[in-house]
Amino acid sequence: MGYTEWGAADNPRALICVHGLTRLGRDFDRLARSLASDYRVVCPDVAGRGRSDCLRDPMHYGIAQYVADMVVLVARLNVEGVDWVGTSMGGLIGIALAGQAHSPIRKLVINDVGPRLDAAAVARIGSYVGAPLSFNSIDQAIDYISMVAAPFGLTQREDWREMVEPGLKRDGEKWVLHYDPRIAIPFKASTPEKAAIDEAVLWSLYDKIACPTLVIRGERSDLLSRSTAAEMATRGPRAQTVDIPGVGHAPTLMLPNEIAVVREFLLGANAR
Repeated sequence: MGYTEWGAADNPRALICVHGLTRLGRDFDRLARSLASDYRVVCPDVAGRGRSDCLRDPMHYGIAQYVADMVVLVARLNVEGVDWVGTSMGGLIGIALAGQAHSPIRKLVINDVGPRLDAAAVARIGSYVGAPLSFNSIDQAIDYISMVAAPFGLTQREDWREMVEPGLKRDGEKWVLHYDPRIAIPFKASTPEKAAIDEAVLWSLYDKIACPTLVIRGERSDLLSRSTAAEMATRGPRAQTVDIPGVGHAPTLMLPNEIAVVREFLLGANAR
């Protein structure tokens, strides 16, 4: 597993930031810089993404495998506990780990995801994940990703460039997205019956979370509904909830107002 690390390596106060389905740990560069004086910040590339190895069996690309990998990562850091920021898939991994007995997670930030996922949004994501894309230039990749990921809420091209460029790799004369396209196989193999089972399991884990929890929701999110976010505020850890205005799925946590929400929860005087 590859990861980017910020701050002092001997700081016992550790924060793990975990990205979404097709993304990588470099998504958190700005957030990590803002927290590096307070935390040892570790931003892993989940298996099959970025600098991390691909899995031999693509059907293992799933939350159970990712949680097991994160347990190993926490052990490697040699700390008693960690705080956690997880965007989309990274939030689901956080729920699954925080819901375990003797979980190492002390504070949990769940960014625009919950145990119940809107089926239309899952279908939208499934329409592009794993697609055989290639680009003639980085600028062409920025054009494409800023279109399909428009709900992220970035408006400045330099922001899109900062997000997109680390997630590309050379393939001959072309640029391609830096993830194993086979991650789409289990994602697209899900059925309504399996989705219902997965939701029940996630709610069960969520209800076992005992640490302070913050749920961030893009005001226009099509993946995390208002009703699900409200339910997350009344059961399990009774999460604090914050909506990010004008943003869909998912807030990038790159913009100053979004970073401030995370900092206040993790470090603020009134943080639980």
